[in-house]
Amino acid sequence: MTTAKNMKKKVAYVPIEVPIFSQEGKKVSSMTLPESIFGVPWKSDLVHQVTTAMQANARQNRANTKDRAEVSGGGKKPWKQKGTGQARHSSSRSPIWRHGGVTFGPRSERDYSEKINRKMRIGALLAVLSKKAKDGEIILVDAFTFATPKTSVAKASLAALAKGAGAETLVTKKKNTALLALSSHDLATIKSFHNFGNVMTEELRSLNPVDVLSHKYLIIEKPEAAFATLLARAKSK
Repeated sequence: MTTAKNMKKKVAYVPIEVPIFSQEGKKVSSMTLPESIFGVPWKSDLVHQVTTAMQANARQNRANTKDRAEVSGGGKKPWKQKGTGQARHSSSRSPIWRHGGVTFGPRSERDYSEKINRKMRIGALLAVLSKKAKDGEIILVDAFTFATPKTSVAKASLAALAKGAGAETLVTKKKNTALLALSSHDLATIKSFHNFGNVMTEELRSLNPVDVLSHKYLIIEKPEAAFATLLARAKSK
């Protein structure tokens, strides 16, 4: 007999081994993804709640309308109260008049921000990373080294990684292709990939569920140090 207790049994984690590539697309080694980061079960409700809250926090409220008290004009009564045969009106800036005020329109002082607990944010991030790992959409690179910012070198590097990892869409997909999680703020690397409309660079410490879900592939630089940082964030929850 199937009971609720039996249905809640934890699914055993299957170790995922991912190759580590050089900047030139050559396999240099491989490593097993840690279970504490990439073995978290998918939680759709948590991920949805966190991502929608983060998008709301990033929303810039610029739309603004004027109500009847703010719109100019309307000081004089349009016509006298009685004797004209027309409906009575007190002001030409009434919402039912042309050029009148707007009722229940958008206001710039409205605050759309929502509170997100740190435990929820980290839990959603780990769930998204685990799903990316299971879908085979994580690419590990030992390091990106650019002496000077070079878009041509970055393009060749992406093509080599696509060939080595078997990810053809890394060079063919024109929008939201890859998110580069850098170990530090490397200006040469950031500028090298800046001209790509389908690639986004971000420091690993700022990694969040919205950016990871918005891109097809997640490219992680210096995986050992990166996983240590993620483990520290996971333990902090």
